[in-house]
Amino acid sequence: MKKLLILGAGTAGTIMANKMQKKLPVNEWSVTVVEKEINHFYQPGFLFIPFGYYQKKDILKPSLKFFPRGVQVINTEIEKIDPSHNNITLINGLEIAYDILIIATGTRISPEDTPGLKGELWQKNIFDFYTIDGSEALAEFFKTWPGGNLVINVADNPIKCPVAPLEFAFLADYYFTRKGMRNKVNITYVTPLSGAFTKPKASRMLGSLLERKNINLVSDFFIGEVDNANKKILDFGGREVPFDCLISVPLHSGDPVISKSGLGDEFGFVKADKNTLQSALFKNIFVIGDAGNFPSSKAGSVAHFQADVLEKNIVNYINNEPFSESFDGHSNCYIETGFGKGILIDFNYATEPLPGLYPLPVVGPFSLLKESKLNHLGKLLFKWIYWNILLKARKLPVTNYMSMVGKKME
Repeated sequence: MKKLLILGAGTAGTIMANKMQKKLPVNEWSVTVVEKEINHFYQPGFLFIPFGYYQKKDILKPSLKFFPRGVQVINTEIEKIDPSHNNITLINGLEIAYDILIIATGTRISPEDTPGLKGELWQKNIFDFYTIDGSEALAEFFKTWPGGNLVINVADNPIKCPVAPLEFAFLADYYFTRKGMRNKVNITYVTPLSGAFTKPKASRMLGSLLERKNINLVSDFFIGEVDNANKKILDFGGREVPFDCLISVPLHSGDPVISKSGLGDEFGFVKADKNTLQSALFKNIFVIGDAGNFPSSKAGSVAHFQADVLEKNIVNYINNEPFSESFDGHSNCYIETGFGKGILIDFNYATEPLPGLYPLPVVGPFSLLKESKLNHLGKLLFKWIYWNILLKARKLPVTNYMSMVGKKME
């Protein structure tokens, strides 16, 4: 019996477990998943908790609920990967061999890597919203906060869901407007980018939206430290931004086991081919989602699109055939803009977001690069799609590659 081993049971790992259990002959292959967490979070929901839309119970389900029969799940921590001997070692010393390894260990925030960020004000006046603890602490803080300088700072890229910090700024504008205290809250968006977003056309549109909502934009700001005593952030060039409440999107890094095993780059992300998703170092190792050093967005949609490519390429590998699929960097994101509206963008490695309709021409129903109420509803509907369709690797009416159907070339 040959063994397919998947490390990580987040979005990417869970989808691949479902796909490969269905695809591989059960009398020839076993599928095993190693994941230390027993619960699965709908991570896009973290954004909504500080503003009272969701509570923890609304975005949490048992992980086992989403694996098909026949998949073995081991709930423990991984100590090390030994790719030269095709096995891994668990924290308890147990070794597990594999014939093919899929790494889906994701990414994590590393606030400890920025001096002062996890100082005395951490989860008092300084918060993240990329973890359940940070989101819940911030929700409690906002209930009684009288206002002041609200600063949203992105430490550096890459980060999970690159649009989430912008969404936070837009939702904060809406939240404090609804509370009747927007005039008491000065919102500043601080980013290392030269504009609001990585893609120029989307950056111009989103930057204009920040301006329209009276949200200050501070660009090219690479945070060097957080001054807890004087409540300000400083960049390496000496610029300062004062805060009364700091919302930090900290530096991100890969799972520590990746660097420990010699598979990662300087940030701990697995070195892999951006198109085939095969490890750059070992042919029987494949990478998916946030764990890889791909130049694509670290977002759930990317993991979903990569999964279709990876499923076919692994079958090609097993059959000693050339890879038949190539991932083009396809990503799409709903962007909450507040007041019951949202924007949808769709892009890949080579093509910027374009206006048009998605996923179907003429009917859409979602508009691209344009604010609409329907896009907001699409964002809310996606939670149901995530639990019931996406994680279980059921078919959605979209292509894994970026389709130009319905888009308007400029």
